[in-house]
Amino acid sequence: MKVTDTSPLNARTARPLNLTRMGFGGAALGNLYRKIEEDDAQAALSAAFDAGLRYFDTAPQYGLGRSEERFGAAIARFGRDNILLSTKIGRLLLDCEPHEVTPEAFVDVPQKRIVFDYTYDGVMRSYETSRERLGGVSADILFVHDVCVFSQGSQEASDAKVRELFDGGGYKALTELRASGEIAAIGAGVNEWQVCEKLLSMADFDGFLLAGRYTLLEQEALETFLPLCMKRDVGIVLGGPYNSGILATGAVPGAKYNYADAPEDILARVRRIEAVCAAHDTPLIAAALQFVLGHSAVKTVIPGATSPAEVASNVTLMERPIPAGLWSDLRNEGLIRPDAPTPSDS
Repeated sequence: MKVTDTSPLNARTARPLNLTRMGFGGAALGNLYRKIEEDDAQAALSAAFDAGLRYFDTAPQYGLGRSEERFGAAIARFGRDNILLSTKIGRLLLDCEPHEVTPEAFVDVPQKRIVFDYTYDGVMRSYETSRERLGGVSADILFVHDVCVFSQGSQEASDAKVRELFDGGGYKALTELRASGEIAAIGAGVNEWQVCEKLLSMADFDGFLLAGRYTLLEQEALETFLPLCMKRDVGIVLGGPYNSGILATGAVPGAKYNYADAPEDILARVRRIEAVCAAHDTPLIAAALQFVLGHSAVKTVIPGATSPAEVASNVTLMERPIPAGLWSDLRNEGLIRPDAPTPSDS
């Protein structure tokens, strides 16, 4: 499976959006958990471009604008017409006093605080300030960021943000930007497929960035959501293919699952998956990265990287041949759903 192979987000976008099968996720370059030097960040972005990756995703949240600024510098080198770009709305970054800075999991960030805003004015303000940080360029895809329960803290809070998106005019702003040609596609970037399904029941979206909810460990989205995406010609950008780490590290002490220490049942299941992978002389991380692309609704997977070496590793993992027997053994042992499509099925 070549990283440079492309797949269209859908057939309805204002202009063709052919996403490379592997893209570049920009959270880590916002200094997620640790500081990344500017030269290292730019070297990672250049390595991704040189390897043939042409889809790049970022967001205001990532380092309170740091990731977008770094992407902007890289795009000036690459040439805007040579890549596809997505960013997100929903978090306004406001100047503040030092004690008010809300970095979340990011370090060495600008002096900003986050305010959630999914209204018409909030969407427009967010997008314009993103354009400034990106060096004045427009995005191809604009995602509504984090209206899910995981990010908002409760179902009630999630529902309130979805209502704000529609009743407050945020969705109208997105469709106006799309209709004007400023952007080509709209969607949502979230940690749960359920809210994506809800959004699709309410309005027209072109695609979703789904983080960690369709992986070697989780295929519940096959029940209703992914079939709906196929029916509606909605593409999926798959983030978090390693479920926050455990499908990359394996079931080691301190392994992370869904941004926390992995519980024992998850550790046990990963050990069984690791055993199947080992029997086929395949690294768990390679199987996890490639598995998600077995479903035709998934158009690209976007692991992050903070160095050229990490980019090269991602490319190697993506292009590593995986025996078809590995997937059938996982099915036979009940470790993936019997209806989960795999790369060997295509």
